Amino acid sequence: MNRTYWTIAIHLLCGVSFLALPYIFVPKGFSQIAEIAHNPHEQTNLLAYLFMLGVFYLNYYVLIPKLYFAKKYVFYAGSTLFCFGVVVLMLVSVDRQYLIPQHTAPAGPPPSELKTAHQLPPKFDAQGPQMPPPPPRATQEKPPFGFELSHALFLFLVGVFVSLSLRINDRLRETERQKLNTELSFLKAQINPHFLFNTLNTIYSLAIEQSSKTADAVVKLSSLMRYVMREADADWVPLVKEFSYVENYVALQQLRLDDTVTVDFSITGKPNGQQIAPLILISFIENAFKYGVNPQEKSLVHIQLSIAENRLHLRTFNKKVRVFYDEETSSGIGIENTQTRLQLMYPAKHLLTITDVPESFTVDLTIEL
Repeated sequence: MNRTYWTIAIHLLCGVSFLALPYIFVPKGFSQIAEIAHNPHEQTNLLAYLFMLGVFYLNYYVLIPKLYFAKKYVFYAGSTLFCFGVVVLMLVSVDRQYLIPQHTAPAGPPPSELKTAHQLPPKFDAQGPQMPPPPPRATQEKPPFGFELSHALFLFLVGVFVSLSLRINDRLRETERQKLNTELSFLKAQINPHFLFNTLNTIYSLAIEQSSKTADAVVKLSSLMRYVMREADADWVPLVKEFSYVENYVALQQLRLDDTVTVDFSITGKPNGQQIAPLILISFIENAFKYGVNPQEKSLVHIQLSIAENRLHLRTFNKKVRVFYDEETSSGIGIENTQTRLQLMYPAKHLLTITDVPESFTVDLTIEL
């Protein structure tokens, strides 16, 4: 609801600014607005700007979605021309002076009389010679109809092209968003089979040994799958649930890898009702396990999550080791996809630094929630 109010307020502000635009660059400034009540030219000018706004919104919300995007280009062109004709007719009907000849200054005396009057010597009285009265000043004429028509045509074309460009840009952004959401939905709907099978094998081994960790492992795997399948379908999820998902994922990795890998995992700070885009962190954590784990080598993985007020920081570090199964721990939601999501979901609100050197791989991510 707040977003709707902001949108309405922005549209009203832009509309008022556009109507005030003609009075910014004139000598009289905004004081010329007072002439609208008795100046036909100012009235016609204001109506032209109002009609342009009407054409802009009609084109933006009706004609472009219904005709242009439906590839009905002939109907769209015809509707646009019809709208321009309606605007011209409305201007003509409002300003009746278009239908009568332009006013001129009142006619003076005949040339013969005027010449005779100039030849007569000036009359004298006690105060000196009496000069003939100055000729009457011509009244200020209203600009011709051609000028008003060209001005209205210019404003009409501005409204059409601006609305068309904005709508096409919105359509491209929406298409990109839908494409990314479709790809993400496909990726979120699956858990990598290598990770799933390895975890199930670990649980099976624990069950054979009748280990007390079996039930806990089953609960963590169930929670992880439930989050990916159901809750992660939303655009935003509570940060506490994202943290819980990361904890369950790391716990299952530690359970599966046992003591062959040193995993340093920590979360500092507590979420305070913040929300986050789902699965925005997991690809970096998966990558640390994917390229930093090898039971035959000394493996080390650091994962640090911290939250302070509305700032979230993630740091992952792993030593590079020889990898035998590239897809063993990855769910398929790669770093490139996550970078695209960050650009879309957190524009100008995130900082991502990736340090890739021969011996190690480090990720530092800061997000303003």
